[in-house]
Amino acid sequence: MLKSFLAKIYAGIVSRKVHAWANNPFESQDKVFKGLIDQAKNTKFGKDHKFGKIKSYHDFKKHVPVRDYEGLKDYIELIKNGDEDVLWKGTPLYFAKTSGTTSGAKYIPITKESMPYQISAAKEALLLYIAETGKADFVDGKMIFLQGSPEIDGSNKVRTGRLSGIVAHFVPKYLQRNRLPSWETNCIDDWETKVDAIVKETVVEDMRLISGIPSWVQMYFEKLIEDQGKKVGEIFPNFNLFVYGGVNYEPYRQNMENLIGRKVDSIELFPASEGFFAYQDKQKNESPSDSGMLLLLNSGIFYEFIVAEDFYKESAERITIRDVKLGINYVLIISTNAGLWSYNIGDTIAFTSLSPFRVIVTGRIKHFISAFGEHVIGKEVEEALKIATANLTVQIKEFTVAPQVNPDPGELPYHEWFIEFEQEPEDLKALATKIDREMQRQNSYYFDLIQGNILQQLVISKVKKNGFDQYMKSVGKLGGQNKIPRLSNDRKIADQLEIIS
Repeated sequence: MLKSFLAKIYAGIVSRKVHAWANNPFESQDKVFKGLIDQAKNTKFGKDHKFGKIKSYHDFKKHVPVRDYEGLKDYIELIKNGDEDVLWKGTPLYFAKTSGTTSGAKYIPITKESMPYQISAAKEALLLYIAETGKADFVDGKMIFLQGSPEIDGSNKVRTGRLSGIVAHFVPKYLQRNRLPSWETNCIDDWETKVDAIVKETVVEDMRLISGIPSWVQMYFEKLIEDQGKKVGEIFPNFNLFVYGGVNYEPYRQNMENLIGRKVDSIELFPASEGFFAYQDKQKNESPSDSGMLLLLNSGIFYEFIVAEDFYKESAERITIRDVKLGINYVLIISTNAGLWSYNIGDTIAFTSLSPFRVIVTGRIKHFISAFGEHVIGKEVEEALKIATANLTVQIKEFTVAPQVNPDPGELPYHEWFIEFEQEPEDLKALATKIDREMQRQNSYYFDLIQGNILQQLVISKVKKNGFDQYMKSVGKLGGQNKIPRLSNDRKIADQLEIIS
């Protein structure tokens, strides 16, 4: 009780501090921009890109091009070889190792300046929840964070690990006693073995907050129910807060609430190895502008945006928060106090509010379908599925979409939706028609292709039970921070799912 009482007082203080910078967005970003340039002007990157001459954002755009990991790889290699003052002053505390789709493993620097924000952002999200709702009971019970192994590889000049594992070393001491799973369990590499061990550790505890990527929390819930024979909400009667990130929760919400047996509050986070970008700051969505996550403008990250449709054009314009508009799909570009400069993290976002600045994640710039010029994005397929199933007794565990450009003779090409159902609809074709209608409503290019008889209506292909887990295991990505892409512009995933199913 004392913890929750003190948490409410602290939440009020933090809430006022957050609103102070959120209500002065341009000043906040200007301060971050100037600080980044000043602190990095004597680094190798700063000298190579004439940071000493940069006095404005216009100068910055002139000297610093947008790049992805490949564009920074030579600098990263210098750091790995022991050089100092390369991308940021000194040497990084860690490399966060991530799985790259084109570059193999990526090594993202984390510095002593950037690390605190990875911790404070998640803490702020919880405190803002307390400040708004007055609910702080979860701090008196147990909390679980489903994550990767906290083991760190110290064999290289810069220690290396998964982001979630690195963050585990920095959890405040006052939370450690409430936190699960144990260190030993967290270090288990095999995800299925790890989840079994987590079930054994937590099933006897007073779990109140559960956090993780929805697809992997879903697996944990299923194992709990298999072990105990009752709903998660009965096993943990005081569980009332789910914290998630990495993917949109909406496609999972119905199935998750069925596994829990009731609705629980949720907080969405937008963390990545490259930085912690946003968190949900409102529970009560009284208007559309309340939805989305508060963009963190005071956390050592300077943001740029490029309209997604223009991203691959030479004439694509880079803008700051001063010029963004509501509802436009932007590629998110960041410069950070970890030494990433005009770096394309691959995510696309859209603004739901400009006062304060709130965003939703709409997908990945490389995860789209445009086999026929339709440029369908993740947000569109998720929204179409949500609307189409709103009044149906259907539960979906996982799905992905791919183009079929080589249909059977006499058929038109189509989009193929691979769906793993927990509860199937009575009429699969009727569901496909509903989803297709919503896709046409949201995407005018797709509408034109359907109406012009270039494409036929989408086709739903059922994936067998646990088929997506089986696929992820086959490619070595079961568990942790890995997730199924919602969209692919080829059939690499689709072909494997066809074999599995």
